[in-house]
Amino acid sequence: MIKISFKKFIKRNYTGWLFAAPLVVGLLVFTVYPVISSLMYSFFDYNMLNRSLFVGFGNYVTMFTADPEFYKAVGNTLFFSAVNVPLIMATSYVLAALLNKQTRGIGAFRVLFYLPCMIPAVAGAILWKDLFDPTLGVFNRILGAVGLGPYKFFMSDNLGAIGAMLWMNTWGIGGGMILWLAAFKNIPRELYESADIDGARRFRKLISITLPMSTPMIFFNLVTMIIASLQYNGTLIFAPRNGRGLDDALYMYGVKIYTDAFTARARVGYGSALAWVLLLFIALLVGVTFKTNKWVQYGEGEGN
Repeated sequence: MIKISFKKFIKRNYTGWLFAAPLVVGLLVFTVYPVISSLMYSFFDYNMLNRSLFVGFGNYVTMFTADPEFYKAVGNTLFFSAVNVPLIMATSYVLAALLNKQTRGIGAFRVLFYLPCMIPAVAGAILWKDLFDPTLGVFNRILGAVGLGPYKFFMSDNLGAIGAMLWMNTWGIGGGMILWLAAFKNIPRELYESADIDGARRFRKLISITLPMSTPMIFFNLVTMIIASLQYNGTLIFAPRNGRGLDDALYMYGVKIYTDAFTARARVGYGSALAWVLLLFIALLVGVTFKTNKWVQYGEGEGN
């Protein structure tokens, strides 16, 4: 009876499955299979060629006990994420609030701020690498014009390198701006009209109406920004020493995964273990974020 029902289901829906087949096959081949394979490789000493020795949890033990680079990459990534997430969220929110006006020509400013998001990430990183060049970069020319010495930016061997990277990341706040504008447009105008009748000023309306009604988008941006920041490996494009930076100042966790798994080290098993630790940490952090989302206002102002 079950077989007959299944055959009827297939016969009735085969057209839809045919249309969905490319996506399903793509997910199985390029997502599900690599995920399962990486989990399996994480328990092996595997180098993509001929060596495949089962080591159990050896890769995970080595990670925490015998790899000083691991803690350097973790420290850099956590510091970068702790600053990058609130910085990008705050600047894009302020920008959207400034551009959330019914003024003639405001659309042109929105387009201008969004344009950097249309530039491919690799091209944008190369552009900023040239802008921050210690000798020929535009910013150092400006510093020289006002009598200041050159700054190393990405070539720095301290927190200045991460500071330059954080500055570079503000280049893409136009994407967040669009999301905030969409959230602002969904706030009922009646709330602002009632506040105007009560004599509320602009700052009071921001604190009492705009921010609380934007909390669903704040929560969405918070989760996605946490995930993106912890996986960041853009330094591979612009930082010296194959993305590590001088004195490992820009050594991100995502760069370490790439370095161990796909460079001359060819430690695919160890790189897979690193990736799974990152996955578990992100899952834990996102889970805690969802557990503490009582401040998010849904519908008629009810938390969830």
